[in-house]
Amino acid sequence: MSDAQLFQDYGPVAGFDEMFDGSGATVREPYLGVSAKFESMGTADVRQRAEALASAYLDQGVTFGVAGEERPFPLDIVPRLIEAEKWATVSRGVQQRVRALEAFLADVYGPGEVFDDGVIPREVVITSPHFHRVVAGLEPPNGVRIHVSGIDLIRDADGDFRVLEDNVRVPSGVSYVMTNRRALSAALPEVFADHRIRPVSQYSQALLAALRRCAPAGVSDPTVVVLTPGVFNSAYFEHTLLARTMGVELVEARDLVCRGGRVLMRTTRGLAPVHVIYRRIDDDFLDPLQFRADSQLGVAGVINAARLGHVTLANAVGNGVADDKLTYTYVPDLIRYYLGEEPVLANVDTWRLGDEEARAEVLDRIGELVLKPVDGSGGKGIVIGPAASRAELDELRMKVLADPRAWIAQPVVSLSTVPTLVDTGIRPRHVDLRPFAVNDGDDVWVLPGGLTRVALPEGELIVNSSRGGGSKDTWVMAGPMDEAAESPRQAGSKPQKISANPQQHGEDLSIVQQQQQQQQQQAREESC
Repeated sequence: MSDAQLFQDYGPVAGFDEMFDGSGATVREPYLGVSAKFESMGTADVRQRAEALASAYLDQGVTFGVAGEERPFPLDIVPRLIEAEKWATVSRGVQQRVRALEAFLADVYGPGEVFDDGVIPREVVITSPHFHRVVAGLEPPNGVRIHVSGIDLIRDADGDFRVLEDNVRVPSGVSYVMTNRRALSAALPEVFADHRIRPVSQYSQALLAALRRCAPAGVSDPTVVVLTPGVFNSAYFEHTLLARTMGVELVEARDLVCRGGRVLMRTTRGLAPVHVIYRRIDDDFLDPLQFRADSQLGVAGVINAARLGHVTLANAVGNGVADDKLTYTYVPDLIRYYLGEEPVLANVDTWRLGDEEARAEVLDRIGELVLKPVDGSGGKGIVIGPAASRAELDELRMKVLADPRAWIAQPVVSLSTVPTLVDTGIRPRHVDLRPFAVNDGDDVWVLPGGLTRVALPEGELIVNSSRGGGSKDTWVMAGPMDEAAESPRQAGSKPQKISANPQQHGEDLSIVQQQQQQQQQQAREESC
């Protein structure tokens, strides 16, 4: 392939391509600078930079985990650009969605007025596997349950963003946003310098500020920790990065102990109080006294400490009822009910298979639609009708009839495409976007960027890394009034914790490893 052919064989493309029009011949205005720079570099230079980028990522240990195996996370050399005006709509839509889901969670674990007013059936919530009565009536400090959220978006055939799903339990992937930016700005310094791009470096300090603000009442200088399942978890790289960039301790369950309704951390100076736990552990593993009794990843008594108001858990336990894919279908109504507003970002059209008429229609068209388990993550369990065999569709039909509440159906949505470097050159590949939001109780701040996941195999619509996907650096163009956010004040130094040897505590390392790998927290493959 010669330099002149860098984009020559790109089009035409089906659906909405973010860089080229439908013919593949005309570059859209936001990408004019990127296109010109890549053409001037030529194929050989682009590939050389891409190879250097991949080597740097491997050397830095930027990985994801699949079945206990660590793999490099592919980062494409071509950035994704989003115009300032389009991003303003995304930001408003994400903020609106988080505020509505906060109100919903406060209601379902409190007075339940949303049920009494007929907005959403009570059984939708109480039959969710992520509804936990143990936290009913537990009021978190400053009223925040969704400290961190990741709202998955796609662009439709008209180029409009739509919400594909909500992630408000333990959303993961922001570490790749941060590392992608550092890596790509180094790989393409001249391209980066020619664009006004909003920064992503302030995320860790924005998160730390929000975590400090949710500390229990009366604590002016809270100790914040990041609680990780451990080194075998697929998102461990992210846990270490966030703890380091926030300047807080990364702890495992064996580093913490509950005494007298308080959480304490083992340090070189003895036990020290912990006030805020940014936990990267699923609800089911968090407290063996309340959930899985065999959990070796959780802290016994931490739910009671939270109920007593001595520690804050971020994100709150029980948030999964808000990102259940069946609840997703009601979110537009929840926005109208709690906020009195029309949704800024529309959902993808969705059938609820618990409804008899909808179920009959879906089963009649099962070969045309996409069916998803309501509590699935990372693309697991999704069946794309046009790509499924007759046997797979027959099996799916039986599953739906056996448990209709466990499934939703959606039309096959053609995700937008962005130019991506593959073996045969630069070609259109499907992408989605996960913007991350941080809620400090007064403001929902949306990181100007997000995790763009790209499906590298041709024609693939599932972008997860387990299906051969990678990522892109997402460049949000700065508007005339946009400025870099000020970094919140750094937290003070804290005693260093002692990492205990699990064998000294009589733990079975094989069980610990299995439980770390079992974490389904959206950090596993839902992020990648």
